[in-house]
Amino acid sequence: MKYDVLVLGAGMVGVSCALHLQAKGKSVALFDRQEAGQETSFGNAGIIQREAVRPYGFPRALSVIGTAATNRRLDVRYHASALPRVAGPLLRYFNHSAPAAYEKIAADYASMIAMSIDTHADLIKAAQAESLVEKQGWLMLMRSQKNLEAAFAEADTLQREHGVNHRKLNQQQLAELEPGIAKGQLVGAVHWTDPWTLRSPGDLVKAYAELFNRRGGEMLFGDALTLEKTAAGWQVRTRDGETVTAAEVVIALGPWTTKLTERFGFAPPMFVKRGYHMHYAALPDRKLNHWVLDEERGYLIAPMKNGLRLTTGAELALIDSPSTPKQLIDCEAIARDLLPIGDRVDPEPWKGARPCMPDMKPVIGAVPDVPGMWCAFGHGHQGFTLGPATGELLAALMTGEKPQIDMQPFSAGRRF
Repeated sequence: MKYDVLVLGAGMVGVSCALHLQAKGKSVALFDRQEAGQETSFGNAGIIQREAVRPYGFPRALSVIGTAATNRRLDVRYHASALPRVAGPLLRYFNHSAPAAYEKIAADYASMIAMSIDTHADLIKAAQAESLVEKQGWLMLMRSQKNLEAAFAEADTLQREHGVNHRKLNQQQLAELEPGIAKGQLVGAVHWTDPWTLRSPGDLVKAYAELFNRRGGEMLFGDALTLEKTAAGWQVRTRDGETVTAAEVVIALGPWTTKLTERFGFAPPMFVKRGYHMHYAALPDRKLNHWVLDEERGYLIAPMKNGLRLTTGAELALIDSPSTPKQLIDCEAIARDLLPIGDRVDPEPWKGARPCMPDMKPVIGAVPDVPGMWCAFGHGHQGFTLGPATGELLAALMTGEKPQIDMQPFSAGRRF
């Protein structure tokens, strides 16, 4: 079983890389331990976030740092047991979030986000997946007038500098748009109008994987950690014991990427932000029409195929440590007082992990000093949004073409 390229990882990023390499004429095998779109790409909020031109920086306000340090915030929690492992990357994250450094990072980051809708649109059309997509944007809910005015000002800045479109909603306009939300707790919202939403993000990844198969690609199953270097390139073993070989390999394993690459001398300081979700039944007399973020509390509710999905913020923990969904439980109590959510649908909360880099940018390109190994990981909160853009950019690099944007800021050889 010989291919030009072996792509390890069948989430949104890996599937997108496989499709774009295939479009360049490469024979590609897509390799994972399970079907496409079953890990982080399955459990996210289901938004293609065209508005997310500024990555999540480390908070600088002492009041925020103080409440985070004492584990009293809803939007971020941590495991004390993880601190020895993540302290170094978090310190770098803090330093990169200083105003001058952050502004340069945000400019680089925005160049990729600007590609998000167009690159998804091409694949959605080719995959005949239009029925999965809604184009009504999402709402950022605000509870205080001061924060609403600040949000309006920031939205105006993003529109002026990055072409991000929005509507400003006062309390009455929000109530007219979403009558199912409890009255009186909110003062208004920013309606981000450019993003697209998915009622089942995992289904979109599956649709892309099916397109890959229809175009002659092959999905194979096994343990990516069986990867070995050979004289002719690379090889892995499937769970059926077959050997798969390729001249080049792309590592797109999300939060598990460095577990593999460190064997070949590449161990950048990645850390994970875990997140949880739970589905709830809708209330018969109240409806939620849009994806809504309770910005000042730190959770999001989305009307998904399986029910209303509540997704949490960040939990700083080791990737395989036991589930601790208290963050979700605390957010649920607040959400019930505001939004039309009924009984729990899922037997247990879903848990996933976002692969994060200290400088908030994904890692895309050739692995230093390892000929034939490429990588695409570290997208933080935006792997679902940036998958197709990543695939297009990596395929250009791997085939000697000029990428649409400057790729040096995203290179694997940069200083993290």
